[in-house]
Amino acid sequence: MLFICGQQGKSVINAFNEFRMGQKSDEKKELLWQSRFSEPFDEDALRFSSSVEVDCALYKEDIQGSIAHVTMLSEENIISSDDAEKIIAGLKEIEKEFDAGQVPLDWREEDIHTVIENRLKEKIGAVAGKVHSGRSRNDQVATDTRLYMRRQIDALTLALENMNDTLLKKAEEHVDTIILGYTHLQRAQPILLSHYYMAYLEMFSRDIERVQDLRKRVNRSPLGAAAFAGSSLPVNTRRTAALLGFDDIFSNSIDAISDRDILIEFASACSIIMMHLSRFSEDLILWTTEEFKFLELKDAFATGSSIMPQKKNADIAELVRGKTGRVYGDLIALLTIMKGLPLSYNRDMQEDKPPLFDAAKTAIESVNIFNKLLQNTVVNKARLKSVTENDLSLATEIAEYLVGKDVPFRDAHRITGKLVSFSLQTGTPLPKISLEDYQKFSPVFESDIYDSLTPESSVRRKKSAGSTSPESVQMQLERQKGKKQK
Repeated sequence: MLFICGQQGKSVINAFNEFRMGQKSDEKKELLWQSRFSEPFDEDALRFSSSVEVDCALYKEDIQGSIAHVTMLSEENIISSDDAEKIIAGLKEIEKEFDAGQVPLDWREEDIHTVIENRLKEKIGAVAGKVHSGRSRNDQVATDTRLYMRRQIDALTLALENMNDTLLKKAEEHVDTIILGYTHLQRAQPILLSHYYMAYLEMFSRDIERVQDLRKRVNRSPLGAAAFAGSSLPVNTRRTAALLGFDDIFSNSIDAISDRDILIEFASACSIIMMHLSRFSEDLILWTTEEFKFLELKDAFATGSSIMPQKKNADIAELVRGKTGRVYGDLIALLTIMKGLPLSYNRDMQEDKPPLFDAAKTAIESVNIFNKLLQNTVVNKARLKSVTENDLSLATEIAEYLVGKDVPFRDAHRITGKLVSFSLQTGTPLPKISLEDYQKFSPVFESDIYDSLTPESSVRRKKSAGSTSPESVQMQLERQKGKKQK
């Protein structure tokens, strides 16, 4: 039994996995390194060490890298142009077969590099063996991985940019909507909802900067480093780098094939993105509860209960929050795999693919689905208005009012704290306390105190940079629009 890799082959991977741990076969597959040994590699050992069901995800990158390598070999007269044409035509044909889900894979072929080379040999004969001239699987897989990462970084960047477009739109829609801001999950101060959305826009903007900065380090070609010491053939590393769209080449061939710091950095960036999404998810989960009722999810993005008919659950946000732990695990897995490895290459590094692929897939899918989730939230403005009016979250305005009357802040804080206690004991909201009672706590209180005691005046009075005032939020919006236009 075999399995298929490609767009149409995903459904049979489970069948492959069952076979992988099950029956043996008399069919022998040629391994690229077998000639040095006098007896065949143990089948159980081969089954254990095979990675083809994982690294088949790199088939496009592997073929892309091989075409560039063969093009360079021909240009440098290391192989003939006729041989190069045959090899390239065969590789392009194999890529189409992969795309159509027509390539059967067998764990006995060890990895995707072997699969492609064996299939090429079936198509064009012994000339297929020239594809590996001046190249090792070490620099081959390092090249494949960087090409894959470059593609995933671009996809992740696009997903984050789309998220920021949604946040910008939401912020513009709610420049006049006031919501309670929280610290310690306790009511703190009124803020503009647009200010809240802009906070996450800033976070995701840094995430974009982070992955784009990483892309500079990823976009350096390791092809030509060979096993680790380089090649005695006159391979033109800059030519293959140019053909593959790399900005530069490696400086040290040992480093080029033996480090995985860019994978760790990518998983770290994905972890930070997921952390931001997880925090955002937590807010949406809370805000859509009956206890808060700040937001409502449209039915297309809510789930119910198999036993409780009234339930409307924010499962998508919960899943994003849960998947954050998976990506953290991917980061720890990569760090642990690489810990203590001597230079240069070690087979341990084969295990870097599952966490890399999982981190990329999970982060990109999570950003995309959360973006759709956010687009399908409805703000309950009536509820927001009812919870912000006459709330103790206006207490800071009283303290700052006193500071404006030349009262030392510590004294102002103490006086306001006593006023809060008075409000709680008497059941009188801060805006409803009489001026006479205010003046019992401090003689500096005048009738203008009431000008500060509305949610609208609270946000309007903020003067510091980046604050929640309408003017400041508008500046934040304009700055982000300006960045987008560049």
